[in-house]
Amino acid sequence: MILNELYHKSPAAYQDVAADNTQPHIGQLRKTKLTLKQLNKLRKMNDTRTFEYNEKLKDIRTQYAPPAAPPA
Repeated sequence: MILNELYHKSPAAYQDVAADNTQPHIGQLRKTKLTLKQLNKLRKMNDTRTFEYNEKLKDIRTQYAPPAAPPA
C-alpha cells in the first residue's frame, strides 16, 4: 500500500467485479481468451499506471533535489 492511498482513495472504477472471470469453474479446462474490449481496458490501465508512475517520479525529484544556490 502506498502512503498516498491513505489520504486519496482510488476511484471506484479501478476493478470491475462483474467482468472478473479469472476464477475457473468446475469443468473449465481451457484458458479464457481475451476479447478486444479486455485488451483495450488493459492498455488503458497500463497507460494510466505509467502516467501515475511518472507523476510520482516528478514529486520524488522535487522532494530530493539539491537546494538552490543562494544568489552571489
